[in-house]
Amino acid sequence: MVTTGQLSPAIRTDLPMTEYDADAIVTGALGDLVPEATWRRPVLLDADLLILVTGGHGSAELDFRALPCRPGTLLRAHPGQALRCLGAHLDACVVRWSAGTLRGLDVDPDTVAAYRQLAGEDEDAVISEVTQLAVDAERHRGVPAARALLRHQLAVLLLRLHLIGGAEERPAARAESATFHRFCQEVERGYQHTRRVEDYAARLGCSVRTLTRACLAVTGRSAKQVIDERVALQASRLLAATDEPIAQIGRRLGFPEPTNFGRFFTREVGVSPGAFRAAREQPLPVRMVRPRPPVDAPAPNGRA
Repeated sequence: MVTTGQLSPAIRTDLPMTEYDADAIVTGALGDLVPEATWRRPVLLDADLLILVTGGHGSAELDFRALPCRPGTLLRAHPGQALRCLGAHLDACVVRWSAGTLRGLDVDPDTVAAYRQLAGEDEDAVISEVTQLAVDAERHRGVPAARALLRHQLAVLLLRLHLIGGAEERPAARAESATFHRFCQEVERGYQHTRRVEDYAARLGCSVRTLTRACLAVTGRSAKQVIDERVALQASRLLAATDEPIAQIGRRLGFPEPTNFGRFFTREVGVSPGAFRAAREQPLPVRMVRPRPPVDAPAPNGRA
């Protein structure tokens, strides 16, 4: 068992992560996630990730929330999220998997916190499991019979991280949570087409008042705010991580007129789309914060 706070030096974390099949589990390094040598701007993720920082100090920007990173920091990221990691010598082991990898196993990866600083026995246990997963992923790479082993190792790791979170971080089992979860699933499917709460209430067979009450109970925000924040988040991701024209981003998100998109984005984010894009290469100020759950919690997927 590794108890030094570092991954075993025998583990390779320079494996290419660009070619993998739909159900593969791949381990690699931070640099494998970016198409160029530096994190000049955020990248849009295309798979589920666990990132365990193993060396150096720096910060991670996950959906525009700056988080301090040092050995023992663990990040949980989802497909579609915008990620940038900054630090002159920030090293990490990345575990990457795709939708369907854990199908049939009694584990929910969405219960793992987006950000955690591990310490003590928890850190030792997670390092040990990540180490073994990385070793086996390399040793048995391309061996079909090893898939079950890697899937179960990942499931155990995710279950441990869920238990580390503690009961206080688990969502309350109440009617509002179930309604909010269903609402967020519908928002994820329809936010590019409608921002009307009435449309989502009709799809779910409930009233606008019921949706608003559920959203206020779980997030402290109204149903309309949840929808608008999801649209603004996607706009921010596309503005920061792509070179797609601003007007085209607006049309993709349901704004035929660029001026309407500009007003919406400025109201939600506080700056114009052009100003937001111009500042995308500037690091965010690092604050020790507990990230607010994404608006599609408790089962975020962030898919565009």
